[in-house]
Order: sequence, then C-alpha cells, then structure tokens
Amino acid sequence: MKRINLLILGLLFVQVFSKTVIAQTNPPFFKEIEAFKTQDKINPPEKGAILFVGSSSFTMWKDVQNYFPGYTIINRGFGGSSLPDVIRYAPDVIYPYQPSQVVIYCGENDFTTSPNANADTVFNRFSKLFGMIRKEIPRAHILFVSIKPSPSRAKHMPEMVRANEMIRKYIKRRSRTGFADVYNKMLLEDGSPMPDIFLGDKLHMNKNGYAIWQKAILPHLRKKG
Repeated sequence: MKRINLLILGLLFVQVFSKTVIAQTNPPFFKEIEAFKTQDKINPPEKGAILFVGSSSFTMWKDVQNYFPGYTIINRGFGGSSLPDVIRYAPDVIYPYQPSQVVIYCGENDFTTSPNANADTVFNRFSKLFGMIRKEIPRAHILFVSIKPSPSRAKHMPEMVRANEMIRKYIKRRSRTGFADVYNKMLLEDGSPMPDIFLGDKLHMNKNGYAIWQKAILPHLRKKG
C-alpha cells in the first residue's frame, strides 16, 4: 500500500512539475493570445476586416467598433506589449485574419521595457514588422498610429518624436500605407500633453483621448473591397 501511495504521489509531483515548467517556458502574453484563439473558434471573425493590433491603448479601447460605424473592426491589442511581442505573435494575431488593413499602435512600451532602447531601436523593430506583414499579406493597407505623448513617460518624448518621424518618412515612401499623427493632436500650445485626456495613471486615455484618436484615424480607414 505504501508503495502504491508513493507511486501516486510521484505521478502527482511529475504532473505539477511539468505544468510549472510549461508555464515558466511560455513567452509573455501567451495566455492573452490563447484567449484570442479560443474567441476566434467560438465566433470566427470576418475575413478582410480592419485589424487593430498593438499595446494597451488598443486593448483598453473596448468600444472601438462604436467609434467607426460602417467599418468592421477586429481588436487584437494585448496590454503591455512592445514591438518584439507583436512580431512574435504576428502568425497568431495578424496573418490568420487576412485583414484588408492593419492598424498598428505599438512602440511606446519599447522605451520602458528594453534597456537603452531609443528611436532607432523602435524604428528597426517597426520596419521588421512592416516587412513581415507586407510579405504575408501583400495587399493589406498598413496604418501606423504615432506614439502618443503620455505624461508618465515625458522623459522619453524627444526619442518618441524622433521615432515617429522616422516611421512617418519610411511609410511615406511606400504604397498602401498611412500615418495617423495623434502625438501633436494631444498637446497643448506649450507642447505639454493635455492633462484632461488621460486616466489617473497618466498613461492610458479616457474617452476624450479616444475622441482625438478617432478623428486622426478615421480619414485613413479603408472600406473593404
């Protein structure tokens, strides 16, 4: 009996240890991506829609569809992500949808999650993601939403401005692209961020901030077909 109990305990230990090892080896945001996959199985999204992908400013835009009536929006923002994360999960959260347009908001977190990251870092990562999307979905229109001027990240603003400009010039030289400048639209006349468009964390936006984004993004959206 003792031998059987020891065997059972040994098997339970192996199961728990295996699950722990698997959990530890999963890359960041693995659970969020798996949740998207489960959601897609339950309610498959429409092919050729407009895909919003990137970090928490999209994740928290829960009612994004209401801001753009007449367009079919798929929101696949996953909070806290940086460009390497979107690159890693592109086969999961971009390619399968075969979107007619990909709207990207990402790059802001890169300045805080990567040591010594600067505008060149963000630009190089963006250009890699751009190339991946263009290769896999060559007819998709690609719209980049500029990095926003979050008050909590004021020290990074000079490099954010430089990254935005590098990406804007890169996009301008390519077809089926767009650049939605939200950065300058979120500033006061003295160049500081508007205080009343952010939540208490001075990072994420309230409805006033999203209203600015709506006006900046809408002219760039493409009707399906």
